[in-house]
Amino acid sequence: MRLLFPLCLLLCSAVLQAEPSFISRLLNQPVPGGVAVIPLDEGSQTPAPRYEGKPVLVVKEQDKQWIAIVGIPLKSKLGGHQLDLADGRTLAFKVEDKHYREQHIKLNNKRQVNPNPDDLARIQRELAEQTQAYQTFSPIQPSNLLFDKPVQGPLSSPFGLRRFFNGEERNPHSGLDFAVGAGTPVKAPAAGKVILVGNYFFNGNTVFVDHGQGLISMFCHLSKVDVTVGQSLPRGGILGRVGSTGRATGPHLHWNVSLNDSRVDPAIFIGAFKP
Repeated sequence: MRLLFPLCLLLCSAVLQAEPSFISRLLNQPVPGGVAVIPLDEGSQTPAPRYEGKPVLVVKEQDKQWIAIVGIPLKSKLGGHQLDLADGRTLAFKVEDKHYREQHIKLNNKRQVNPNPDDLARIQRELAEQTQAYQTFSPIQPSNLLFDKPVQGPLSSPFGLRRFFNGEERNPHSGLDFAVGAGTPVKAPAAGKVILVGNYFFNGNTVFVDHGQGLISMFCHLSKVDVTVGQSLPRGGILGRVGSTGRATGPHLHWNVSLNDSRVDPAIFIGAFKP
């Protein structure tokens, strides 16, 4: 009987040590379009891991453990992947399966389905501009990783939908839609800096916000933009108003989250992810 108490302590200690960290419980959803949280070596210097050649977000949790927070592209293959460390070592992680459903949308504006040559030239210019914004990697630490919702309202179209416009398949839905009325204020889910503002063929009035270390939010279809490039936004700061500009069938907010230049499910960051 004397051995039972020490044995219980050892078992309880093992359970506590195996318990996932807060960030892992919050963000670790290693699926295509998801996020992998990978523990790194403890140390005083900030590590600089890379995934698929791109730098990734790292934070030090509770001033003890460095953690890499890796965005996984929606088109990633299932199975083994690796994080590359600065000293030449690699850390393996696994991408698991997730099913994304279909969405069929009817558009009256046929050019929004099959753009004409002038539209295509504009789209290519705009794509290059937005890609550059997504590839921003500033050294600042994100102010928070548990995001606020940018608007209060029901979620409509989820991330990852296979989308069909007038029966023709197009790129999967790369963000999260909120069904809210025109003119609703859109708030920054975390502090950041405005790095791009524009009016785009598909996205309409759009704002990009850099939260730090490759964590980028994009808000589109806005009826009004209330910020300028270079402006710092506090958490909850108003950046624009909900609208239906660009390719939209009605007023709503489309919100993208990008991590190491990979579009990932924003629902992960607001505690609304569904496996």
